[in-house]
Amino acid sequence: MPRYSNQKSKLLYLIKILYEYTDESHQMSMSEIIDKLASYDISAERKSLYTDMEVIQQFGIDLIRRKHRNFGYYIGKRPFELAELKLLVDSVQSSKFITKTKTRELVKKLESMTSKHNANELERQLYNIDKVKTSNETIYYTVDIIYQAICHSKKIAFKYFEYNAEKEKSLKNNGDYYVVSPYSLIWSNENYYLISHYSKNEELTHFRVDRILDIRLLHESAESIKNVMPKNFNMSKYSKNLFSMFSGEVKNVKLECENSVISAVIDKLGMDICIRKKNCDKVYITAPINVSPPFFAWIFQFENKIRIKSPPDVKNKYIEMAKKIIDKY
Repeated sequence: MPRYSNQKSKLLYLIKILYEYTDESHQMSMSEIIDKLASYDISAERKSLYTDMEVIQQFGIDLIRRKHRNFGYYIGKRPFELAELKLLVDSVQSSKFITKTKTRELVKKLESMTSKHNANELERQLYNIDKVKTSNETIYYTVDIIYQAICHSKKIAFKYFEYNAEKEKSLKNNGDYYVVSPYSLIWSNENYYLISHYSKNEELTHFRVDRILDIRLLHESAESIKNVMPKNFNMSKYSKNLFSMFSGEVKNVKLECENSVISAVIDKLGMDICIRKKNCDKVYITAPINVSPPFFAWIFQFENKIRIKSPPDVKNKYIEMAKKIIDKY
């Protein structure tokens, strides 16, 4: 009779087998479980396995025994349902912020959260891997350093680049380090942005995280945001009012909108906006807006369906920008 080892690990391997090879559509009979354990050099008798199954259930694992059609055991409820994992896979693969290499790594980790049968569905879902992705493989280290700095209220130093016409990285600030006080990381337009205070700017400064290089955590304490922004400053409201992460002066802007674009406006500005009916076809919408060129570009895409009513200086800036564009043509 063959001699088996790994007996002390039997319960652990049993759980591993059930999680990897079973789900609601795929059960394993006791004979199949015994054979699979044997492939791991573990012997098992039916009587002892019944006891092991009870221990697994008592521990809180949703192990189900189907007694009729497709008789066998399978894992029921898991930390993530298959639909939830598909949603996470979609989010990972559609994000420009995550590199192709990291995308595959993360999807593999997500696959381990379900059975091998369902994992094949997740793998087939990974069809959009060749879309535009960042090439900065150090971005996860960068994010980790930023979170450490925010948690411990420390400054960070880094170099920052933009691409030139030759598609080469061109360092900003004459190649010198930016030394900033970090306050928050914000996800916007499929990219991570660092919200911080840079001593050369009065307002908050935004940096694309995937364009940060050679980041360093400093011992120097960060400047308190209370010393930089007004007392009633709210980071959540601040980030919501931004357009494409361009900073500008926040003003209460009144817009005249056709009913057909109300949903698009709410999607962009949120549910807190003030809406007042003008007539059966149009409404007035008032909201705090970070006035900047991307805001005007957002208005422009709706052609004549949205009009800026007030304040006058915002309306005039929009008209000036439109005239400059026309002059270029």
